[in-house]
Amino acid sequence: MKKEFTERELDRIIEMAWEDRTPFEAITFQFGISEQETIEIMRRKMKPSSFRMWRKRVQGRSTKHARLRGDGVNRFKCTRQRHISGNKVSKR
Repeated sequence: MKKEFTERELDRIIEMAWEDRTPFEAITFQFGISEQETIEIMRRKMKPSSFRMWRKRVQGRSTKHARLRGDGVNRFKCTRQRHISGNKVSKR
C-alpha cells in the first residue's frame, strides 16, 4: 500500500534522509515507511545525479543504520535538531 504524503512531509523525509546522523529507522518511526520506500521517494523526487550522489553517500554509512551504530549512540536525531515526536513534523 502506497502512502500519500503532503509536500511538507515529503520535504521532511528527504531532509531526514540527507542528514548524516538520522538513521532510516527514525524515518520509519516517524512516517511509517521502510528504508526501501524512503529510497524510492528519493529516487522519484530528486534529479538522477543527486540521487546517485545521495546513494553513494549513505551506502554503508553506520550512522544511517541503527544496527551498525556503536552502543554509545542511542538517539534518533542530532542534539541541535528540533523536537520530533511520532508522526508530527515540528514547526519551522
